[in-house]
Amino acid sequence: MDIGYKAKIGDEIYFKFGIKGIVGKVYDNSVIVIITENNTHLTFERNTTVVGHKNYKILTSIKEKKQV
Repeated sequence: MDIGYKAKIGDEIYFKFGIKGIVGKVYDNSVIVIITENNTHLTFERNTTVVGHKNYKILTSIKEKKQV
């Protein structure tokens, strides 16, 4: 991921060795993610979590979704 590039609301991201989700809210240093797929042993009390900008990769941008 390029330095300074942040996900936007609606982007699909990947983090922690197999967790995918949709960005629900963007903050200065992190995003709130609605988890859609979890292929790890990790469990979450709710289907949301906070992920720092340096800890995820964008799979599908909301811009790409609109163009399709």
